[in-house]
Amino acid sequence: MERLDKILVSQGIGSRKEVQKLIRSKSVTVNSELVTKPETKLDPDEAEICVKGRRLSFKKHIYLMLHKPSGYVSATEDNLSATVMELVPKEFMRKGLAPAGRLDKDTEGLLILTDDGDFAHRLISPKSKVYKRYYAELDFGITEDDVRKFREGIELDNGEKCLSARLEKAGETSAFAEICEGKFHQIKKMFAACSKKVLYLKRVSIGGLKLDGNLPKGECRELTKTEKDALFIGI
Repeated sequence: MERLDKILVSQGIGSRKEVQKLIRSKSVTVNSELVTKPETKLDPDEAEICVKGRRLSFKKHIYLMLHKPSGYVSATEDNLSATVMELVPKEFMRKGLAPAGRLDKDTEGLLILTDDGDFAHRLISPKSKVYKRYYAELDFGITEDDVRKFREGIELDNGEKCLSARLEKAGETSAFAEICEGKFHQIKKMFAACSKKVLYLKRVSIGGLKLDGNLPKGECRELTKTEKDALFIGI
């Protein structure tokens, strides 16, 4: 059982103060009964809650696919740059919503946002072995030696060794790389260790989930249950 005002806040209806005002103004019904006390307790999975006549579709957590464009920081807030949170429509905003992992500011592609902390941790933990696939355009083409180095684990300039990764040729000077961890600027540093410079980088899939080709850059949508489950396919 949860307080009514807490439930409405969790669904992005407004701040605690705003939803309490909404409830007291006789704008909320529970099971067709008018409720004016914010502290009223109920089971959100069982009760029918309506706000201003519109039924609330309660979801304990939200899971979003964002087609991240270049120029945005994968963070909830930043003093110097725009963040990916600025791309999230108001109806999806809720307390605790944050990127599950990160993409560099100039990197594009698939980014998952959620308010489910346990889910996010599982998704980004190297122990989960969820591979993230990137398309990279380089200044030089890859070699079989590069493929071997990725497979054996690239050692970065600071002496830190990356986990085994996958590398395959895409074009004359382009490649697909797959990693199951997320060190700072990792893909770029791995290619740098092979004397290659990344000119363009895009994440195209996570686990078994591919970026929706119909999702415009800069927009997001909710994941279906099938898509959510696909993130962990193959682990």
